[in-house]
Amino acid sequence: MKTRKLVIGFIALLFVLLNTSNVFADKSVVKIEAPDEVVKGSEVVIKVQVSHSANSFFHYTDWVSVKANGKEIGRWEYSMSKRPDKADFTKEIKITVNEDLVIEAKANCNLHGSAGADTKKISVK
Repeated sequence: MKTRKLVIGFIALLFVLLNTSNVFADKSVVKIEAPDEVVKGSEVVIKVQVSHSANSFFHYTDWVSVKANGKEIGRWEYSMSKRPDKADFTKEIKITVNEDLVIEAKANCNLHGSAGADTKKISVK
């Protein structure tokens, strides 16, 4: 019985270490899809593709943020009980463009953090 408890404890510890180790790190990655140029006053759809290898109770993307010229225009937050539908998913936001914009998107893994922001410039004709 003592040996069985030790084995179970070892397996649990190994699981935790593997899921938090940088050797096996999987940071949330984003890619923005948006037009390069638009007519002033146009409404555009900005798509943010989020990629992450896991979507489990312990390991998931816990937030996604989209900014336009430094101002947050969209944010989605997740938790253990309210995770994204899939490990790879897309979020969309509509915005009316009246000036040149720099769009920045970023997502975060609850264990390993973010792979960094993606940026996209939208110019007004």
